[in-house]
Amino acid sequence: MKIDILTLFPEMFSGVTGSSIIKNAIEKGLVNVDATDFRPFSTHRQGHVDDYPYGGGAGMLLMAQPLFDAVAHLKAEGVKPRVILLDPAGVPYTQKLAEELAQEEQLIMICGHYEGYDERIREHLVTDEISIGDYILTGGEVGAMAIMDSVVRLLPGALGNDQSAVTDSFSTGLLEHPHYTRPADFRGLTVPDVLMSGHHANIERWRHEESLRRTASRRPDMLDVYPLSDADLTFLKAEVLYDPNKKEQ
Repeated sequence: MKIDILTLFPEMFSGVTGSSIIKNAIEKGLVNVDATDFRPFSTHRQGHVDDYPYGGGAGMLLMAQPLFDAVAHLKAEGVKPRVILLDPAGVPYTQKLAEELAQEEQLIMICGHYEGYDERIREHLVTDEISIGDYILTGGEVGAMAIMDSVVRLLPGALGNDQSAVTDSFSTGLLEHPHYTRPADFRGLTVPDVLMSGHHANIERWRHEESLRRTASRRPDMLDVYPLSDADLTFLKAEVLYDPNKKEQ
């Protein structure tokens, strides 16, 4: 996979690409990541990439020309990349979208600054507009880092155990169950007996029910779309955790 990031601050990405899972994936040849300053693509005599909006208003807008030319320069031959605009008005980012993006050959992410973008960038350049949350950041760099991290860890071979990505929260449709490690008794706080039993079927049942319990408690909205079995419904109703007939819990 090739990931290109268009930014006015490429130095921000050196720590992310030089650490942890992303660093390992780069060294294994699973992904190639480049952060490119798009200011040199400006044809403005002073190298400006922003300008005042027509009709007036506060702030400056990123101009179309530098970004159109930068994207054209980065497109790999024979590949149709996903060109992602990081923007608060984009669709909310989800694990499902991360899994979709992980199948692509090339991602180009545009990190904005200032008040916004020339609308022609949205209409004629990008394939996706993505928001990582309902809040405003100084620029799109943090969002690009989050997307890059979530996508790279899904690439086969990026994690020490590929099964880890499959069982993560959101990947299964539920929040992940609790985990414990040694010692079994820490200051009187003990590990549930079922995890010490060696009975794999009981352990899997406990983990699934704890995922249901945690999801119902923290993110009941996820259960509205999760394919609950009859056994799941019986458990949730017995625990008074979830009523599928109620839209709000």
